[in-house]
Amino acid sequence: MNFLKKYQKEFEAYDRLDHDFIDDDKIWSQLNKWQNPSQADVRLVLKKAEECVRLEPEETAILLQNQDEGTIQEMYELARQLKEEVYGDRIVFFAPLYISDECANNCLYCGFRSSNKAIRRKTLSLDEIEQEVRIMIEEGQKRTVLVYGESPKTHIDFMCETVKKVYSVKTEHGEIRRANINCAPLTVEELKKLKEVGIGTFQVFQETYHHDTYRRVHPQGTIKGHYRWRLYCMDRAQQAGVDDNGIGVLFGLYDWRFEVMGLLYHTIHLEETFNGVGPHTISFPRITPAIGTPYSEHPEYAVSDRDFKKLVAVLRLSVPYTGMICTAREPEAVRRQVIPFGVSQIDAGTRIGVGAYAKSQSANAMPEHEQFSIGDDRSLDGVVKQICDMQCIPSFCTACYRAGRTGEHFMKVAKSRFVHNFCIPNAIFTLKEYLLDYASDETRTKGENILRQHVEQFQGDPVYGTILGNLKRIENGERDLRL
Repeated sequence: MNFLKKYQKEFEAYDRLDHDFIDDDKIWSQLNKWQNPSQADVRLVLKKAEECVRLEPEETAILLQNQDEGTIQEMYELARQLKEEVYGDRIVFFAPLYISDECANNCLYCGFRSSNKAIRRKTLSLDEIEQEVRIMIEEGQKRTVLVYGESPKTHIDFMCETVKKVYSVKTEHGEIRRANINCAPLTVEELKKLKEVGIGTFQVFQETYHHDTYRRVHPQGTIKGHYRWRLYCMDRAQQAGVDDNGIGVLFGLYDWRFEVMGLLYHTIHLEETFNGVGPHTISFPRITPAIGTPYSEHPEYAVSDRDFKKLVAVLRLSVPYTGMICTAREPEAVRRQVIPFGVSQIDAGTRIGVGAYAKSQSANAMPEHEQFSIGDDRSLDGVVKQICDMQCIPSFCTACYRAGRTGEHFMKVAKSRFVHNFCIPNAIFTLKEYLLDYASDETRTKGENILRQHVEQFQGDPVYGTILGNLKRIENGERDLRL
């Protein structure tokens, strides 16, 4: 299939634009203006951030350029505070399900690129998808993101069939309650089809917002080589009624400070265009090595752990009401460090090889079918245990999405710092399910302690009785209870 021909008319509308909402020169002028902000400059921005409102680009530039260790620590502490105020101390779990590693694009950094002969190409059949999903469910997963390469085999009708298949799989203990999508940019009509089959979040990452870098790492002659087609994908999603979107950057392609500014400008564009509805989530993966992919071994703009920690905090301060995802690309130690002051979602028990859940018990076991390498290869149970050790509550909740609290509705709840009033009780219910159905003895003991601590926090609250009642119902065999 000639993808360029398929989407040519769609491309033409973007080609006619004089400019897009990412102005490279403007971003650098803002960063250069604040190369050495004073403590007073930084604290003035932090004072505004305390109000849990989105920062302006120049304010974010001040935080990015801040080199004073004292006020950097203040940034971390405020990021921690805002994350708890908006989302509470719960961490939402999911796992990816790779459907295909066949791809017509040739991105320099990606293991799936079409010229990579080290990758063995495969697209799962519906029967194989069912097998993968059954294993995921029996490990305790309730949420997944379906990942596709761009290929004639993974056309929109096939994607819709895969979503329906995932939702159809039921086991004794559960099912996948939310299937998100990570795929190539789509048309409005294609996105309407995904909405009809009940997808959750629709993810498309820009990879890099820097125009010249984008052109260099995404060869022309492929659909991914068209910067604006990708940049405006979330606009098309909103137009199609898919109002729960995820954006992201692959850090390491260009200067990390520029990319954070790009994410902010993307958020501003969406909020200004769609009545305050920006991205539901922001992801910030760093490049990790992939088989047969020299570029990934030595990224030009590799981000240090120190700068990674800082960028997570700056994102939380800049868009305090937006969910933030730290993936298993990161090693355990890094994830443990950044989770408290920004992160609301993580994946665990992750296998990214196509067909890997059925063939392996761990990540990085099928490099010939993997887009990149995993840094945190622990089991789901192991990560749940660690989150309990951090005095946070693991959550498998999907309530907001299934209750229609998405898009504008969710943003109003998040911006008012009310979302945790739903999230914590629902986290309690889903953790109780996990402990009863899947947890090891050690994790069950730690999890029950966390449950008791969080239930006690609701004493005197009108929902306290409901929480106790639902926990008893879950112990008696009921599942999928939620506020």
